Order: sequence, then C-alpha cells, then structure tokens
Amino acid sequence: HLKMKSGRNWGRLGMKSNCETIKAEDFCFTVTDGTHDSPKAKEDGYYLITSKHLAPYNIDFSSAKRISDEDYQQVIKRSPVEQWDILFSMIGTIGITYLEKNTNIDYACKNMGIFKFNGDKDKAYWLYYYLQTPQAKEYILGHLRGTTQQYLPLGSLRDFPIQVPSTKIRNNITSILRSLDDRIAVNIAINENLEQQAQAIFKSWFVDFEPFGGVMPEDMREVPLNELCEIVTKGTTPTTIGKHFSDKGINFLKAESILQNHSFDRNKFAHIDNDTHKVLKRSIIKEGDIVFTIAGTLGRFALVDNTIIPANTNQAVAIIRANKNVISSEYLYSFFIGNWHNEYYAKRVQQAVQANLSLATIKSLPIFVLSNKDMMRYNDLVTPICKAMKANEYENLCLSALRDTLLPKLMNGEIDVSKVKI
Repeated sequence: HLKMKSGRNWGRLGMKSNCETIKAEDFCFTVTDGTHDSPKAKEDGYYLITSKHLAPYNIDFSSAKRISDEDYQQVIKRSPVEQWDILFSMIGTIGITYLEKNTNIDYACKNMGIFKFNGDKDKAYWLYYYLQTPQAKEYILGHLRGTTQQYLPLGSLRDFPIQVPSTKIRNNITSILRSLDDRIAVNIAINENLEQQAQAIFKSWFVDFEPFGGVMPEDMREVPLNELCEIVTKGTTPTTIGKHFSDKGINFLKAESILQNHSFDRNKFAHIDNDTHKVLKRSIIKEGDIVFTIAGTLGRFALVDNTIIPANTNQAVAIIRANKNVISSEYLYSFFIGNWHNEYYAKRVQQAVQANLSLATIKSLPIFVLSNKDMMRYNDLVTPICKAMKANEYENLCLSALRDTLLPKLMNGEIDVSKVKI
C-alpha cells in the first residue's frame, strides 16, 4: 500500500493549511462501476461505452456498441452517468479519466469506474486532476490485479487515497489547470469547425462542381490513388522479424495511436530502437504522409507533421505518400477529410479474424485530378485550413506539456499559485 502523509504544509501557496488524506468513497458522493453484463447489440439504440472509448477530452463513440432502450434503462438504473461525474478506465489501458461536463447524457458504461459527485463541480475538478498525479499513478500500479488482462478492483477505487487541501487552495489550483484545458478544448472545437469548412469546400468542388457551373469539367481526370503517390505501403510488427519494442526511442504508431479527430494519441505510441527502425525501412514515416488505419478500427487517418518524426508503424496502418511533383499532400488529404473514401472502401472490406482493407484496395481509390490552374486555386483554399489545423494540434501539444509539468508541482504545493500566470 502507498503510504501518504497527511498534514502537508501548503505555505508556499501563500497560506498555511493542512492537507488531509481522504478515501475516494468519502470524498465523492459515491463510487461505483458500470455494468458487467453484455447486452445484445442494436443497430439504432443507445451507446454502451467501455474503457477503450475514453479520451481525456471526449468519448469516441465511433466504434461503441449500441443497445436497446430496455437494456439501457437497466444499466443506468444501476450506474447512471450524470454531469460532473468522472469516468475511469479500470481494465485494459487503466487510468484514463474523463470528466463529464454535459447535461444531457445518453450513453451507458460497462466495466468502468464512476466517481459520482451529485453535481459538485469543484470537488469533481479536484479529483479529475488529482487522478493524474504521480502519487495517484503509483497507487494504481500498486493495486492492479489480473494476469492475462490487468484491472483495478472497485474496492481499490473506493479506497483511493485523495490528498485534499482547503477548498480555496483546491479551487486556486484547479482554476490554473482548467485554463489550460479550456484552451485545448477551444482549439479542438476550432479544428472541428475547420474540418467542416474543408468538407464544404470539397463537396462544392468534387461533388456539386459549383466552381464549374455544376458540371464536371472536361479536363478533370479520375486517377487511381497509387498513380499519384511515391508509395502506398504498410508496416510490420518488430516481433515478427525477431526485433523487440523498447521503452523509448523511435515512435511506433499503432491503429489506436490515430484518433477520430485526425490527431495522434502520443500516450499510445510504442517505441523501437534506431537499428530496428532502419531494418523496417519500408514503413518509415515521413512528414507529409497520410497514415490510414486498415485493420481493427478501420478508416482513421491523420496528416503527419514533424512533431512525431522519426516514426514507424505496423501492418494495421497504411502509409500514403503523395508524389510532390504531381500533387500536394494537402490535396490528397482533403479527399479523406471530405470522406470521399468511405463508400468505396466500405464495399471492399475483407472479413477475416478482424475486418481489414488490402493495400490493393487502398491503392485503387479513384481521385479526381484538376487542371494545373484549377489545382492551384483549390490548393489555395484547402492548404491554409490544413496548416491551421496542424498549428492548433501543435499548440495543444505544448499546452498539454505545460499542464503536465505544472500539475504535480501545483498539487504538491511546490508552486505559489499567486505567481502563476497563464
């Protein structure tokens, strides 16, 4: 068990106060978990989410199962989710926290911890950030159970020791951290709007042909994706060639590293050493590549920038590298942002142990190619949007790093809150 001292001196925050250590079940209104049952899937029902659908800023419903109204009512009767509750991944990737800020919740949870606060926003924010501290992570690691698949028992969740200073200190600290998270959330919303703009432009040009009077121009050609690229390939898992993953080194992308919003979850990168990276030269990722998931959760994609380079990937991810002498990365990327690929690839999914798309299918996607003059006009519209989205992603990366640096220092009373300016 993790030994935690109470009575920490928080004088460096500008005031004298003791920090109590309280069990989570005493700090919260209650601590419970989602259903352990497996209701039957229903095509148009309510969502049933699990740990794999959690992210710090959102819930990814794209691969979530739907259940009937009857099953949904049974689940939420036992463990409803309400505004200002914290969802906590207890199995699989353990320790992901999500603070539910919405008032209308229409999903249920399975195999997931729920810290309930009965609407107490301030206490919810404190625990949300506290669960991300080194001491909280140490407690989690010390209480994991299971061999095939590790999990954190509900009892350990209820006994979770929470260090709690005075309300004023708590609120001062969380206000700083919230200001960073609020800015990240704004950038995410801006990128959603930019994506919608890019989709509208794509539809105007390649579906409705509005710049051409509503008629497809005679000089517009339809060309297979492969003919516009230097390479369209996929990776290899290092263990299949006798190599191993490492604790640090070259970033190694998996399907789960690519998020629904076309950014990267760096917490889900694996790593390989430089020698392995050189051996896996076929799947070395470069700036400007489009990475696209072709196995497992199909169809997630992102445009690679220099913040994740050097990088490599496995066989669940395709690498699409535009031939810059023919076409720009942003031009190709706009076809994916415009969901041009969805129907074409959906009709060609192969079913094996898991659904997958072949490289031949990826390569054969038909792409409209404009005349040089029109392509320049189109690129002038979509390239600034793509660059703005990547700039917002980079700002969020910096903001997240700042928050992660400040968080333990603020929580431990190492930084005077009054001297922090965001």
